[in-house]
Parts: sequence; C-alpha cells; structure tokens
Amino acid sequence: MEMHQVRYFLAAVSELNFTKAADKCNVSQPSLTRAIKQLEGELGGDLFRRERPQAQLTDLGQRMLPLLKQCYDSALGARSLASAIKGGEVGALRLALSRTVGLDLLTSYLCELTKLFAGLEMKLLRGTAADVVELLKKGDAELAIAGTIDEPWERLDKWPLFTERFQLLVNRKHPLAKRSQISIDELKEEKFLQRSYSEDAARTSALLSSHNIDAKHSHDVTTDEDLRVLIEADLGIAFTPRSMQAPDALVKISVNEIELLRTVYVYGVAGRERTAVAAAMLKMLRAADWSRYSN
Repeated sequence: MEMHQVRYFLAAVSELNFTKAADKCNVSQPSLTRAIKQLEGELGGDLFRRERPQAQLTDLGQRMLPLLKQCYDSALGARSLASAIKGGEVGALRLALSRTVGLDLLTSYLCELTKLFAGLEMKLLRGTAADVVELLKKGDAELAIAGTIDEPWERLDKWPLFTERFQLLVNRKHPLAKRSQISIDELKEEKFLQRSYSEDAARTSALLSSHNIDAKHSHDVTTDEDLRVLIEADLGIAFTPRSMQAPDALVKISVNEIELLRTVYVYGVAGRERTAVAAAMLKMLRAADWSRYSN
C-alpha cells in the first residue's frame, strides 16, 4: 500500500467524483483511477460504486475509510516530526485553551518545557469548546485543555486532570462576603453574571432556574477577565470554578444545596503523531498532582 494511493482514495471520498479528485491531487484522472484500483486489489474488493453523477462508497469503503484516514494522518505526522527534528524546530508547542481554563494552571509546566527544549516557541490559542475542537481537527493545536466537551468526533481523545466544585464569587464589600457558607435561597434577589462562553453555562443556568432564580435578566460576559472586573465593581455575582484565580477584592463562598462540578481534561487527536514537546507536555499534565483543586 502506497501513501499516494491512500491520498487519492481520501480525495475521492471527499469529492465523490474521480475527475474532481484528480484535479485536487494534481494528477490525471486515469492515474488516480489506476492507483485506487491497485488499492482495491490489495484490500480485496471495490471501495467505490462507480455511479453517475457521483461515486459512492461500498460497505468495504465505509469500513476502510477511518483506518486509511488514520494511517494517512499518522504518516503525515511522522513526516512533519522528521522535518521538525531535521530543521531544529522541535521546540514548538501548539496548545488550545478553553476560555474557562486559567493559564496560571499551566505556567509551572510551561517553564519546565523551556528547560527541556531549547528555543521553545509556544502558540496558545483561546476559544469556546467548539473552537477548541475545530483547532484540534485542523491541526492548529496538538493538545487542548478544557472542561467537558460534548463532541461526537470519534478521534477526540481525552484524559481527566481533576474535578472541582463551583463556588460563588462576590465583591469583598458585598453583604454575603462575611459568610463562609450560604443557602442558595438567599440568592434570589441577587444580580448574576452569566459565563455564556463556559462549557458549563447550560448546567449553571438550569441550576439557577431549578431554584427559582431568574437568570434571564442577568449580565452576560464573554471572558473571565470581564467577569472579575464587573464583580470588582460590585455589578453582580457569579458561580465560578474553584481553580479560577481571584484578586483580593473578591471572595469565594460555598453555597449549600447545590452540586455543581466540572472536570478539566487534556484533549488530543487519536492516531495523530505528536511532537516531542506535545508528548512531554501531555506526560507532565497527566502525572501532575491536581488534588489542591479537587476537594
């Protein structure tokens, strides 16, 4: 099996038309057809039904598609890694972060990477859960760190780092700030700030609604930094994960009668070759002690 055969097959799957697939691969249509026939001969059956106006995958083709796609991606990854090593570019980390994950969680590991890899270059990308998955799919990021991502993509690998509780974040001058614990029923008259960018936004909103707390007229923010600024101005309160850093002007309070948790994961792409930097980062994150956030 040759990689160009697999590449032609994947192009034909994408276009469902051999002529268009040949144009995409910059080869003649007979050359592409011949290569796919050779691949079919090696696999022992037809991969396509040659119908007009579009070709269709056979049952064998459907079954071979994810395997051949993984094979091709792995080959590209190996080639990319070899090129990076040869060019002295192995010291690069492309990491996607959910907007809900503080960079302070990672700085010690990033510092360790700079000791392991000379000339380390970091590309840190931010986005929503959907953005994070898209960055992984396109290869713009090798690893990602986020809360629970509800994405049916079968190649999305994940490893849990820690599970943490949410707490109420308020201004230190707020009347509730002097309390170590409060009941959720005491929050019915409060103005909430909604973290609409959070992977847990829907669950938080549902929790408030279940306790007859009107979240429809809350302030909506798009970053944790904006959230902190508004709470510092005493313009509202919010449920935030325990790991979120807060300045001295703000106070975190436990709220009774709620069970709002989130698990933070490191994500990768199954079958895709990782650079030495990404492999080292993944190993460090999975071996780290995250217990300070878990209780």
